[in-house]
Amino acid sequence: MWFFNFPKIIFGEDALSWLGQIKGRRAFIVTDQVMVQLGFVDKVKEQLASASLECDVFTEVEPDPSTETVERCATLVSASNPDWIIGLGGGSSMDTAKAAWFVYERPDVPLDAINPVEEFGLGKKARLITIPTTAGSGAEVTAAAVITNHLTQTKMELGSFELIPYAAIIDPIFTMHMPPKLTADTGIDVLTHAIEGYSSTWSNDFSDGACLSAVELVFNYLPRAVKLGAGDAEARRKMANAATIGAIGMGSSHIALAHALGHSAGTILHMPHGRITGLCLPYSIEFTAHAHVGRYLGLSRQLNLNATDEFEAGFILAQAVRTLLTQINNPVSLQKAGISREVFDSNLEEMCLRAQEDSSMITARRVPTFEEFHRLYEYIYAGQIVDF
Repeated sequence: MWFFNFPKIIFGEDALSWLGQIKGRRAFIVTDQVMVQLGFVDKVKEQLASASLECDVFTEVEPDPSTETVERCATLVSASNPDWIIGLGGGSSMDTAKAAWFVYERPDVPLDAINPVEEFGLGKKARLITIPTTAGSGAEVTAAAVITNHLTQTKMELGSFELIPYAAIIDPIFTMHMPPKLTADTGIDVLTHAIEGYSSTWSNDFSDGACLSAVELVFNYLPRAVKLGAGDAEARRKMANAATIGAIGMGSSHIALAHALGHSAGTILHMPHGRITGLCLPYSIEFTAHAHVGRYLGLSRQLNLNATDEFEAGFILAQAVRTLLTQINNPVSLQKAGISREVFDSNLEEMCLRAQEDSSMITARRVPTFEEFHRLYEYIYAGQIVDF
């Protein structure tokens, strides 16, 4: 038995106006200073005001939000006592909103105790709305939040179906003017979600369609969105939709090897999540394809790539991903990403250990040994096609 879960989704032009219809007393916005500077917080507050809701705002979210940030936010949420919590921004803001909402609802349960098995009874005090401003993380529809624990220097992957928001607002007005590098990093994150969601061991008939659709949208529209930005409104709209669609598919399936490699390397080498997981993606595909188990034939057919079996499909797909990375000016190796050999060597052992223990490996179709993790990272550093 499995579940296909996702929130109410409001999408398209003027989707934000839906906020003007919600009922309640008070809302609490969780966001960062950039959203304030861009005027996005004011846009949300205007809609809440039209619904006669009072509003408080937390603007201290940082990239890779920490447990300390969540605690500060949750303290203010409790003082505000809202019946709506709104995560506005990229994945960091939405993850912080989820975690702070959890603490607001269940202050008696520590964050690291969140799990997909227990029932926590969320929603008695407030409902959660997410509004993504980057087309990438997919946090607006998932049951997960990633919070950094500075004491252990690890990222806590918190997962519970109760963390799925009540509603997600996908309005392209928020992503229209993203800079090219952010567009590329978040867009390739969408592709990694969709490919791994389709090829993981938990893939299913319900998640497959969403993942295949997202893969096709990324290949068709990401290069245009990076190159033309606000000059290509269709590409911006399609990538905003792709991010949510891919996350719906991945969220009802799971991620796999590329994320394990990327989580570990990204934390230690301080690289943006989307960039590092996208960089690791073609190598993970090739490694898995050697075992003929990746479900890459279906993905290659979706992209009209000619392949006759899983092995061939994997290598053709990996090459297509490398071509896409080059088109959007993202690195295809750690060396090209600017990581020195000295830094790589000094951190290699720890990266392998963390990748091996990453929860993403639960659903990988081929699980590397420690020695194979070591070789994989060596290939990723050098940009070498995986041959084992």
